[in-house]
Amino acid sequence: MNRFTKSMCGCWLVAFLGLIPGSLRADTRAGFAERDITPDIGMEQPGGYHKSFHQKLHDPCKVRVALFDDGPQRVVIVGVDTLVLPRQFVLNCRKRIEEKCGIPGQCVMIAASHSHSSGPMGMVQPGEFDHASPLVQKLAYQESSAANPVYLQKVENALVEAVAAANESRIDVECGFGYGIEDQVAFNRRFRMRNGESHTHPGAGNPDIVGVAGPTDPQVGVVGVWNKQGKLAGCVVNFACHATTSPGGISANYIYYLERVVRGAMGQDAIVVFTAGACGDLTQVDNMTPYENRGPEAFAEFVGGRVGAEAVKVLLTMDRGSKFTVASRSKTLRIDRRKPNPERVKAALQMIEHPDPKTDPSELTWAKETLLLDAKIAKEPTADVEVQAIQIGAAVFVANPAEYFCQYGLDIKKGSPFPVTCPVELANGCVGYVPTEDALGKGGGGYETRLTSYSNLIPTAGTTIANECIALTRELKPEPLPTRPPHAPFSGKGWNYGNVPPQVE
Repeated sequence: MNRFTKSMCGCWLVAFLGLIPGSLRADTRAGFAERDITPDIGMEQPGGYHKSFHQKLHDPCKVRVALFDDGPQRVVIVGVDTLVLPRQFVLNCRKRIEEKCGIPGQCVMIAASHSHSSGPMGMVQPGEFDHASPLVQKLAYQESSAANPVYLQKVENALVEAVAAANESRIDVECGFGYGIEDQVAFNRRFRMRNGESHTHPGAGNPDIVGVAGPTDPQVGVVGVWNKQGKLAGCVVNFACHATTSPGGISANYIYYLERVVRGAMGQDAIVVFTAGACGDLTQVDNMTPYENRGPEAFAEFVGGRVGAEAVKVLLTMDRGSKFTVASRSKTLRIDRRKPNPERVKAALQMIEHPDPKTDPSELTWAKETLLLDAKIAKEPTADVEVQAIQIGAAVFVANPAEYFCQYGLDIKKGSPFPVTCPVELANGCVGYVPTEDALGKGGGGYETRLTSYSNLIPTAGTTIANECIALTRELKPEPLPTRPPHAPFSGKGWNYGNVPPQVE
């Protein structure tokens, strides 16, 4: 890391709020909204190193917004059914939101669900490689997954419109916070092998598997918001599992089923904002099962259904309060990229210019990515990495733009002082996979650790991000979980129908 810039959102307002007695503070308000961002049939389907195109529709993709207002300050959490969020897209949205609603950009968290069945917002951006050679431009624009500028604008407009709608629809609310446990749907996909390396998805039943190379995080973090009539207005759900179920065609992925379950139990008008936890190495695929894994549709329903059911259990269990603080902190780090060895670049160029039909296709992919990364570093040797913390009473959402390994999310939870801490990956930009230092060291490996134009930060990046995230949570003042009022003192007499002796005749 070379340097960083730091910004605070309404710090003096938060300090002032802390001086106001709780009994004098007005009830907190909240607003929810959603907008459709379903891509057209024929648009690119993101998520791979090469081009793929949507051929049918399964379910709509959406932008979903939760906005909280404690009086002095407003904060916004936006969930987007998309693979990734380009940094410039986020900056554009924040600028327009500030102009339209008066909410500072640092108070707006925009998070991708990482749906692999969504619209073309990644990977290569329009004009990103215009500075490079004609060969690299061809590899980037014609042979790689690329964003669609028309679709990017569609999503930007919908997102700004949804935030404005949530801002206009604010009402007095009661809010609750909590965790559930869903430990049957997400698995670490990296394994230690007998050869001393770690492999991603080595295959079910592989006899060379020694053990799992990383943890999972079964917590389902939930913030629930009710109107004064006791109806659920919306909720924010946080869970760590890749959205790679891809049920067939354009889809919000398993988030579609998660939303269906919550709405089915709590009301069809409830807005369900989803944020992805630290799941860079977690998927729904169980490489250790002795049974055949489910198909895409069944997997989507299984994962989304169980996570949604757990969210409902938490919503039904949590106590609620009507007065709570909102606050935000943000810091932008500058983190170096890993440079490919010049000899590797030379070999990659030779492989691409003179392809051998016997070469494994994956090796050609890595060669393409090496040339793209070399061109990327010539223009951008460092990456902007924004870390952000948004407080909603007893809960804090802690964001970073990485496909972040699960261990780091657990570290952030351990270091945070909040009763409910929700790490959020792929928020406010995208810097690709950020593995643990162990995964990049001796005994490491797996495709997440390969050097590509998508994933290329230095090995210490993950630790730096985690430490800075924890530091932001400690700048905020956690509030306790709401509790129901205590029961009335015992009257001295129990229930008349219950305090009677037995009758046997």
